[in-house]
Parts: sequence; structure tokens; C-alpha cells
Amino acid sequence: MAYQTIRGTFDVLPDAHSSGGSEIPGSSAWRHVEGVVRGVMERFAFEEVRTPVIEPLELVARGVGGTTDIVQKEMFTVERTKETYVLRPEVTAPVMRAYLQHHLDQRGGAQRLYYLGPCFRAERPQKGRFRQFHQFGTELLGSDDPRADAEVIANMRAVYDAFGVTNTRLRLNTLGDAADRPAYRDALRQYFEPHADVLSDTSRQRLETNPLRILDTKDPDERALLADAPKLPDFVGDEALAHYETVKTLLDGLGVPYVEDPLLVRGLDYYTRTVFELESDALGAQGALCAGGRYDGLAQAVGSKRPVPAVGYAAGIERLFIALEDEGYAFPAPPRPDVFLVCLGDAAEAAGFGIAQTLRQAGLAVDFALGGRSMKAQMKAADRSQAGYSVILGEDELAQGVAQVRDLGESEQRAVPIGRLAVELVRETAA
Repeated sequence: MAYQTIRGTFDVLPDAHSSGGSEIPGSSAWRHVEGVVRGVMERFAFEEVRTPVIEPLELVARGVGGTTDIVQKEMFTVERTKETYVLRPEVTAPVMRAYLQHHLDQRGGAQRLYYLGPCFRAERPQKGRFRQFHQFGTELLGSDDPRADAEVIANMRAVYDAFGVTNTRLRLNTLGDAADRPAYRDALRQYFEPHADVLSDTSRQRLETNPLRILDTKDPDERALLADAPKLPDFVGDEALAHYETVKTLLDGLGVPYVEDPLLVRGLDYYTRTVFELESDALGAQGALCAGGRYDGLAQAVGSKRPVPAVGYAAGIERLFIALEDEGYAFPAPPRPDVFLVCLGDAAEAAGFGIAQTLRQAGLAVDFALGGRSMKAQMKAADRSQAGYSVILGEDELAQGVAQVRDLGESEQRAVPIGRLAVELVRETAA
């Protein structure tokens, strides 16, 4: 029986292909996207951090929240001796763990960190959702300055601007401070309890554990109830409101458009003040390209003795690809070799193998056929490779100490001394 990829996962191949009903871009497109993201991060002076894909279960449960669907239904766990680990479902809690473990605050000032990498959730695969998926994001740790919030949002917007993704909406809200939350929870319970018969089983459970999460519902009947539900900004204190107004003023000054949404929440206790989400119509009902907010309570939730103000966002790369397809984004052509060696006969193959290494040491990308193929087959392979030049080497060329260099674009050919191949080809490819 042939082995297959696990449902909800996929291979990234040199060429684009279909997997589980989804179109998977080729590896050069992935490298291009990652390169653009890294370029934006570097312009904003964010530094890369890489954390393990496996973390302690308790860290993730505390970081994400014990009542969330991620923790209750969607984590891949691994038991080893007496410990339970989890394949990370997100990267914010691991980055905070790294910040605390390695005392990154001692580097001085706020830490601007970003990441790229795979995450794992045991959810039903669908458009833009996989069991292994890939995220990029930023975490700005150690500052409660409203400029940090605006900086992270500006960074997020700059990523999508770099790709020309324009069909988006930025939703913005404030959750206030932790002290503002209990009164709002009580108001939500009082509002939803008379309508409990309309709520789904999940929302009725959330009504008891964390009613803010009902505001995330996609159920049409529950969405209708939200129109008259209490609005969080009405319960936010003056200090948090002033922070929010400053963030909006900063975004206005940068020309970053947004829509205020009083129903936008992050239903975890450690989230405070600014929250935001970038949506795209290209993704259908599950329209979020990325989301984030301020999470000043996370450090203490994962064991810190003192708070660490922080703000960040996470974005799905697979979802970005869907948005790029919707925009008709033109990816650069995959890299091609500079030279394709065509070797005829055993002696030429032996000499060509060494010549290939010499050309590579000179900085050229070189390919050649294996298996003693005919000249016709090798020239077809050279055409398929889209190399700029072919270098043809046979018994006659070896005897004369030359190689035939053919410009595959112009079909022009000339003899070049083998000792000058590297110099000539480097000059030609640079022209």
C-alpha cells in the first residue's frame, strides 16, 4: 500500500499541484512570499525568532485559554514518560515563553520579534484551513505605548501592501483593561440568558464560561441577537479609551483605513485594549487573513511574576495565497540554471562532471543529464530546464581542449577554450 500525506497536510513541490481539493503553490512561490514578508519585517527592524514546533501542553493551554476550541478540540498531543506535549497550534505563547526564558528584556528596550513557520490544529480541513498550516507574525514585547499598537498594525498592513492585496477590511476595537471586563461579562449574561433557547450548545456553554466568545459566532440566528447586545466600548474605562483614541489617531496619520467594530473581541482574559482583524472577501465566510491585539496579561498567565506589555498579530500563509490568487498576483518565474552541460561519451561525462563543479564555484547554476542519454535527449532536457546556455562537450571537443557554448535564447554557438569557460560564461550571464 502506497503511503499518502495525512489528511489536512500537504507537500510543497517544485511545481504547483492539487492536494485535498486545494491548490498548493510550488516551492519557488513559497520562497518568494517568505522573502517579501522577511523584507517588510526587516524594514520595521523586527528580528526573527524560531521556537520549537513542540511545546509543553500546559504552556499552550494557559497561553491560548482552557475554554477555547483550540485547547478543547483541536490540539495534537504527544505523551512521553510522564509529560504531555503539544504540536504548537499558534506561536504567540511560545514566543512569550522564549522571551521570559532567555531574559530578552535585558537586551534593552522593547523587543521587536517576528516568526515564520508551521502550526498544527486537529480541525476539519476546508478552504484556507489545514491541520498543518503556516503562519507569520510579529510580537512587540515590553511596551505599553500606543505607538506599539499602531506600529504592529502598520507592519501588518505593509505586508499586504507589498503584495498589492487591496480587497481587505481592517476591523478595530478596544477590549479595555482587565478591570473593565467583569461588568461587561455580567451584562452579556443578563442579555443572552432570556434567549438561551436560540443559542447553540456551544454558545450556551460559552455563556457560562466566557460570554465574550459568543460575539465571535457565525450562526445567523445568533448574529441577529448581537445587534441589540451590550457593546464593549460602553464598559471601557477612561484610561483604556484614551489609549484607543491615540491608536486611532496614529493610524489616521499613517493613512491606514479601518472600520470600528464594537463586536470584535478576543475572548481570552489576557487580551487587553486594542484588538484588530484584517478580512478578505476572497476567503468566503472564514474571511480573516490575520488577526491580533494587545495581550498584556499573557506573561503572567504563563508563569511570569510580573506583567509584560505586548502586542502582535498572526497571519496565515495559505490564506495569503488565496488572496493573492484572487488579486491575480504574478509570481516571479522559478529560478533556472545558467548552464546545462551536454556531454557525449564516457570521457566527456567524466570531464564534464569536473567542469560543472568549476562553473558552480564561479557562481553559476549548472545542471546536466545523468544516465548516458543521447545528444537529442540532452538538448531537449536543456530546453526544458530553460537554462540560458548549453555547454556541449564530446570527444572532438576534448581533443581540441574546447567546448561548444550555445546561447539557447539566440541559438548561436561558438567554441570556447575549456580553461576560459567560467570567465566567459560569468561575463555572458552578467550582461
